[in-house]
Amino acid sequence: MTDTRKTGIGKIAITLAVSDNREVKFIEEYQKKGYSLVKGGVGSMNAGKIFAAIETAVFRQDIIRENYHEEHALYHAISEAFSGYCRGPVALESVLRTTGLVFTVVRGNLSVDDKKNGEWIAVVLYGFIGSPRKGFEHEAIGMGIQSI
Repeated sequence: MTDTRKTGIGKIAITLAVSDNREVKFIEEYQKKGYSLVKGGVGSMNAGKIFAAIETAVFRQDIIRENYHEEHALYHAISEAFSGYCRGPVALESVLRTTGLVFTVVRGNLSVDDKKNGEWIAVVLYGFIGSPRKGFEHEAIGMGIQSI
């Protein structure tokens, strides 16, 4: 049986994504434990714009550097999170869906208590998705975790 009290990189990213008005203290707590974290928001009918917003925030916060392994891990974590968020193929504009979401990216150890598995990156997307008409949207969440 899995110990749900264990704090892993995914739990950190999800907690940050759904938290309200506690981000600064939360981020500082996990930065002291060696994690890099960023939280942002974006809304669009264009998946490329959402990918770009996440990548821009991550580079601005120096969470990843420009090299193949780090960028590749980030891309796959975003793609995996988007697949969960969209509940399947990443399709927005082409199927008349839009989204307004919060994204979080966390880089660090797979678990707070386990430093031997190297660095990982977790991406969480949380927000609303649906028809581009007010009242025709619902909550959604997706997460992707990749080894760097």
